[in-house]
Amino acid sequence: MEHITLLLAIVVVTALVFDFTNGFHDTANAMATTISTGALKPKAAVAMSAALNLVGAFLSVEVAKTISGGIINEKGIRTEVIFAALVGAILWNLVTWLLGLPSSSSHALFGGLIGAAVMSAGWSSVNGSTVVTKVLLPAVAAPIVAGVASMLATRLTYRINRNVDPAAEKATAKGYRAGQIASAGLVSLAHGTNDAQKTMGIITLALVTGGVLHPGANPPMWVIVSAGMAIAMGTYLGGWRIIRTMGKGLTELAPPQGFAAQSGAATVILASSHLGFSLSTTQVCSGSVMGAGLGRKGGVVRWSTATRMFVAWGLTLPAAGLVGAGAEFLTGQGTWGIVLVAILLVGGSGFIWKLSRREPVSHADVTNTPADAVTEAPAEPAGVVTTAIAAVTPPPTVAAVAADLTATIPAPAPVAPADPARPAAV
Repeated sequence: MEHITLLLAIVVVTALVFDFTNGFHDTANAMATTISTGALKPKAAVAMSAALNLVGAFLSVEVAKTISGGIINEKGIRTEVIFAALVGAILWNLVTWLLGLPSSSSHALFGGLIGAAVMSAGWSSVNGSTVVTKVLLPAVAAPIVAGVASMLATRLTYRINRNVDPAAEKATAKGYRAGQIASAGLVSLAHGTNDAQKTMGIITLALVTGGVLHPGANPPMWVIVSAGMAIAMGTYLGGWRIIRTMGKGLTELAPPQGFAAQSGAATVILASSHLGFSLSTTQVCSGSVMGAGLGRKGGVVRWSTATRMFVAWGLTLPAAGLVGAGAEFLTGQGTWGIVLVAILLVGGSGFIWKLSRREPVSHADVTNTPADAVTEAPAEPAGVVTTAIAAVTPPPTVAAVAADLTATIPAPAPVAPADPARPAAV
């Protein structure tokens, strides 16, 4: 029993470490566009986001229920499985943070959990229908819905303001910045409501497997408080690398676009949390940013950066699952295997952090466009739709045609009059 108690304590601490990495990994979701447009200073933005993440953790437990009792079958799952799953999720989060890629912390957690469960108890331990309906389908639909909504909102915004008097543009820009701050706060609140619950669900699942709670139980209050504090502290630390990628690496945003992007993302995230869909806030916010970039006339999305991001999204579940399965294989060997996995986790995390010090990114240079985006931006195409619209010009008017002909076909030279004093030659 002492061994189980100690293992449970290790799992709870590891889950809170994952929650901490989730915080600084996903700060960009709420604050990248607010920082890039200058609506808030970097430090003020992450402080505001951290506070609202903490508040959001107390608003709902629907997502926590999905994770603790929906994705995998609780019966027959050992506590070591939860530990192995968290190892896979943490390492993937750190790798993508090092690369500055806004991948999904949620899918890293799901992948680690599925891989570890399959290694421990086989494929029957995974509820395939729940994974499809509440993880995979929202992962595909949510960024598309958020992107389309942000694109339409951006176009509507610019259409409404197309006749704004130049003298009022400054006041309008201030209004959009205020709206952007408010919408960023809403995204932070939604992020706490959705992502903090994932850690609550994992800790609750560990307590169920350890016999502390009965299956189907809600997260205890101490679990809610600790998960909210962990994600808030991670958010305040600031994942500056990913903030730079989302704020400047994907597209250039003006305040109206930032407001549209964050409003659309917050709506999708809050609605999904209410329905218990454990979607990726990273994918939703990234889709919103790209949609807002395309919504402005002449806007260009850096598709090379977006492609790397899409690849990271696709690799997250299987990569974290493989690491989780490998970690579970080791923990199944006994105490020495658990100790070895813990050493590998600490050593791998330290190695990744040391690599990040070679090219540090802080709040001071987070608004600078990444070097690869700068070099690739001139080569980025304007897009099929933008190019087609630019190629289609209205037919010229009659006056324009006449002026053009006058300019291009010179008039004949005037004929000199005949000399009356000289007789005409025969």
